[in-house]
Amino acid sequence: MTDGEAIRRGWPGPGPLLLGVRHHGPGSARAVRAALDAARPRAVLIEGPPEADALLPLAAEPDMHPPVALLAHAVDEPGRSSFWPLAEFSPEWVAIRWALAHDVPARFIDLPAVHSLAWERDEGKGGLPDRPHLYDRPEGEKGTDGSVPGGAEPGSPGAGGLAAGVRLDPLAVLADAAGYDDPERWWEDVVEHRGPERRDPFAPFTVLEEAMTALRETYGSGGHDRDLVREAHMRLQLRSAHKEFGEDVAVVCGAWHVPALRRRPTVTADKALLKGLPKVKADLTWVPWTYRRLARAGGYGAGIASPGWYGHLFDAPDRPVERWMTKVAGLLRAEDRLVSSAHVIEAVRLAETLAAVRGRPLPGLSETTDAVRAVMCDGSDVPLALVHDRLVVGDVLGEVPQTAPAVPLQRDLGRLQRRLRLKPEAAERELELDLRKETDAERSRLLHRLRLLRITWGEPVASRGSTGTFRETWRLRWEPELSVRVAEAGVWGTTVLAAATGKTEADALAAQALAEVTALAEQCLLAGLGDALPVVMRVLADRAALDTDVGHLAQALPALVRSLRYGDVRGTDTAALAEVAAGLAERIFVGLPPACAALDADAAAETRRHVDAVHGAVGLLGDTREVPGASAAPSTLRVRWQGVLRVLSGRDTVPGVIRGRAVRLLLDDGALDQDEAARLMGLALSPGAPPADAAAWIEGFVGGGGGGMLLVHDERLLTLVDGWLTGVPAEAFTDVLPLLRRTFSAYEPGVRRTLGELVRRGPQDRGRGAAAGAEGVPGFGPGLDAERADAVLPVVRLLLGLDGDQETTDVDDLAGARA
Repeated sequence: MTDGEAIRRGWPGPGPLLLGVRHHGPGSARAVRAALDAARPRAVLIEGPPEADALLPLAAEPDMHPPVALLAHAVDEPGRSSFWPLAEFSPEWVAIRWALAHDVPARFIDLPAVHSLAWERDEGKGGLPDRPHLYDRPEGEKGTDGSVPGGAEPGSPGAGGLAAGVRLDPLAVLADAAGYDDPERWWEDVVEHRGPERRDPFAPFTVLEEAMTALRETYGSGGHDRDLVREAHMRLQLRSAHKEFGEDVAVVCGAWHVPALRRRPTVTADKALLKGLPKVKADLTWVPWTYRRLARAGGYGAGIASPGWYGHLFDAPDRPVERWMTKVAGLLRAEDRLVSSAHVIEAVRLAETLAAVRGRPLPGLSETTDAVRAVMCDGSDVPLALVHDRLVVGDVLGEVPQTAPAVPLQRDLGRLQRRLRLKPEAAERELELDLRKETDAERSRLLHRLRLLRITWGEPVASRGSTGTFRETWRLRWEPELSVRVAEAGVWGTTVLAAATGKTEADALAAQALAEVTALAEQCLLAGLGDALPVVMRVLADRAALDTDVGHLAQALPALVRSLRYGDVRGTDTAALAEVAAGLAERIFVGLPPACAALDADAAAETRRHVDAVHGAVGLLGDTREVPGASAAPSTLRVRWQGVLRVLSGRDTVPGVIRGRAVRLLLDDGALDQDEAARLMGLALSPGAPPADAAAWIEGFVGGGGGGMLLVHDERLLTLVDGWLTGVPAEAFTDVLPLLRRTFSAYEPGVRRTLGELVRRGPQDRGRGAAAGAEGVPGFGPGLDAERADAVLPVVRLLLGLDGDQETTDVDDLAGARA
């Protein structure tokens, strides 16, 4: 194109059309579209990795919906990756779509990903050699005014940039020069709130280039030293495009780079900057992205604080404030807040008034947020936080076509997602699964297999209303980084099943602790990895035989026993697990009493947790399973465990918190009557017992679930605790107070209130209340009220699904327990 043609078509002078933009800026995106429509270049060059040129046609596919991102990862190390996110309001995306729509070649010109990925690796090992500075002049060369660039002395910012380690924020400098304390507000006022340039579509880029040129002359690279190498590569690509298309080329890049691209160092100088760059083999593809990851809070360095707001500004054909307030009203109404049309009208008026008072051309995000808070949220930040999360940031998840390149594991995962109707979504949601249904069981296995591969799409949470093994609840949210995890996991297999099996086998062989192996065994059952289970079980048997630490055995047993329950619902053979679990239990029974002697407070507290865990595991393991290798008459694991608890409860060398806990567990199991429990408590709380040890015994006995109700309903135990506490010497009281406060503060408010009332009445009044029955303390009597207890039996029958006249062992047992 000749200079005359450039003038006739509005091209801003000879040379390439350099369109400096802000990444993810809707104002820049609109300006780029207007400039390209006016200039009609023969080629469009875009900041991005050149290896992705072959992926550009996919942007025109109907199944491609931004936000999306170019993902580049090292083939030999998939975890080393980089993203180039693009939203519908990104200038680069607008340029790509314009080029495809007008059948104009589009190319990426940034530093290739093979270099940038390797550069990150080498920087982590100590960095790369220093390279020539773009704004360094040969020795003795002066500027046009006889000075160094920017008129600064050597060592000052103008002579080579900022101080080491300091990185310049160009928008912050320009905003400060304009008298703004917030760069975002400045950008909104000068770019986002400007109307369309009907006369000169190139004016915004000319002004921005002048500003950036002044900054680069003053601050050099601004601390962004890698940009010098990137810009050298861009200039080489620009020269190549000039040879092919002439000067009729448009370049869309960050405004910071425009002055460097306008300069024309020699080809030799640019190649010198690129000489010797490290390389790795890299693969690139398109992956879905989310608004949340575009936000700065999401960790993307070139992100924006309000992608949802910017997307609205870009999409709104007119009256953006009115349309925004309508969206906010719809969201709040969906959350059952009373918001009417009058609220919308008043909020718009307030936002416009605030903009006028603050001297802004149009209401920005700060004005609309203040108006929403005052008018629709009644001054509360709680509903406003919902507006920020759902609208200002947003949960939009992009889509890429199935024809996009992907590793085999990604394709298998996509196939499973479609077959099981598990669509990835950016918004967090809960998924209830009934494992008795085949589809839900397959969904569960898929999510568990992905967790084994460290692809944490879902996290299991407690099920509401059910504790059975046939129901699971998952909290799902798809994050863009999971695409990298899928690429990483591809080294273990080409399908989810094969990859999970290979990864689990490798993890079992590399596990250091016995508890890690038992956890893997549990995950194998949950994930349905029948091929990996034999390897895990072999490692488990070997580790269990060699590990003599009772704490390790106690940590491993609960997960192993939980795994036995999954055979009923999932149809898994757990016989081998049962034998290993029983053997572990027997070794714990033998080794626990000696291991509990002479422990300090921290070790005693940890051992108490082990005791609780083993107690629950033994209960799940079953009452009728024989202990392997027992020489005497067959005895149950539960009976053997109760014998261990009796030993612990009676040994003075065992810390008080463990002795108290053993007594409580025996009492709860019915293996110890209340008289014996009262006797043991009396011994533990006798005047000769050290106060700290006695307080620890109380914590072990009445701490945890149900301990408060035990004191409420057993006056003897409460009287013993009350009597001991009133007799603690003053000099020891401050030592035991924190322990007692921690114990009793865990009780529910109603339990604490009832205990306080009983203590206030005193032992004598409590005794008279018990003798007087209903006329004494409410809810207490001298014995069991059989008539009231019998009233619950019909409800129990209903819960168990029994006929009204059917007698069952379960209900008879309940009646026997009542008696």
